[in-house]
Amino acid sequence: MEKKTKENKMAVMPIGRLLFNMSLPMVISMLVQALYNVVDSAFIAKLTDSISANGVNNAQTAVGLAYPIQFLMFSVAIGTAVGMNSLMSRRLGERRFDEANSAASNGIFLELISAVVFVILGLTLIGPFMSIFTSDAAVYDLGITYLRICMVFGLGVFIHMGFDRILQSMGKTTLSMLAQLAGAITNIVLDPIMIFGLWGFPHLGIAGAAIATVLGQWVSMIIAMLFVLKGEHEVTVSFKGFHPNGNSIREIYRVGLPAIIMQGIGSVMNTGMNFILSRFLTDGMGVAIMSVYYKMQSLVFMPLFGITNASMSIMAFNYGAKNYNRLMSAWKKTVMVCVLLMVLGMILFQIFPKQIVSVFDSNGAITDAGVNAFRTISITFPIAAVCITMSTLFQATGKGFYSMMVSLMRQLVALLPSAAILALTTHSLDAVWWSFIIAETVSLAISSMYMTKLYRNELSAIKNA
Repeated sequence: MEKKTKENKMAVMPIGRLLFNMSLPMVISMLVQALYNVVDSAFIAKLTDSISANGVNNAQTAVGLAYPIQFLMFSVAIGTAVGMNSLMSRRLGERRFDEANSAASNGIFLELISAVVFVILGLTLIGPFMSIFTSDAAVYDLGITYLRICMVFGLGVFIHMGFDRILQSMGKTTLSMLAQLAGAITNIVLDPIMIFGLWGFPHLGIAGAAIATVLGQWVSMIIAMLFVLKGEHEVTVSFKGFHPNGNSIREIYRVGLPAIIMQGIGSVMNTGMNFILSRFLTDGMGVAIMSVYYKMQSLVFMPLFGITNASMSIMAFNYGAKNYNRLMSAWKKTVMVCVLLMVLGMILFQIFPKQIVSVFDSNGAITDAGVNAFRTISITFPIAAVCITMSTLFQATGKGFYSMMVSLMRQLVALLPSAAILALTTHSLDAVWWSFIIAETVSLAISSMYMTKLYRNELSAIKNA
């Protein structure tokens, strides 16, 4: 163990510089990650052979309906990885290196099992899922094509996420960035080639978009694996003589399972919103607008998640080390940076919504309604920044249940019922977007309550120790 006695930078580097150094590579990689989702949708929007009689792009609608299942895949992958990251960072802070290694190996094992489950689901349940939301045969077929490829070949999502969080838990965010960049660039380059059949490739349409996405994910997975397995690090992953460790799995899921549920609630929310928009409102534009909005929203939120991912490793490490001042300094600086970022995002969505939406609307069918959606929902961005940073602190301190409850109250108790009520009472698409403001207000109230409880029960004891 002597080689592991060198002081970790998360224990000694000034918090402001540490947060900047760790988050900058992750912000860059997250931005590129968001960009390739946007590029995906922009290219799909150009598939003119998918335009329906009312002017809405069937391929765009199909991807919008598929998004909740893709989101669920990411939810399981990210939630498990969050549990790994929290546990590994805390154990490194406590200098319990063997338990950090066990968390890494067992976390990768759990990611593999999750990938197998989604392969099975991808082969069996896609048809019934799509039939709930559309009776249009063209949309149905496009959605099944896209989802089946993403799910059956989705191993890259899960294994990459696991190895990525191993790098993050050790503060190796530059390596994490390089792995994500490689996958994102692969996707961006392959998208037009495979969608439109450039340079001798066949014209694959929506299937090409899915294949490009999967290949990008596998590239990120392979590179992240090489970084972890071939380098000398504080945390090592080994499957020689491996058998699942119950203690590690329980600790991973103590934070990871609430994170999965929290993220999965987002998938339920997206599914519910698609149902409300497709069944309660008959103009056919709502689902397409939601799809465009979430892709563009990611350009603002992904950098925020890059900052909070870096911050969680710092906070979890210093929570494990019982260093209250560094823990709270990291959280406060994270709040300030994230609120500033989201204010800038709100201003962008308020001033340029028409220009943004028109990128994804080749014939102007959804632009006017999309402008109203962007302007209304973006009002909530600064509030969301505060709530997300509180949730990050909950996860860093092992209180994943708090984060889960906030997400449950925000999305299932506040957002969906208010959206359904607004849709049924006003029959107005514009009115439905106000449900996001209601939901974010509820989220802030519940988050503040849990923050007070965390300080009273946990943080004050560390402060006074």
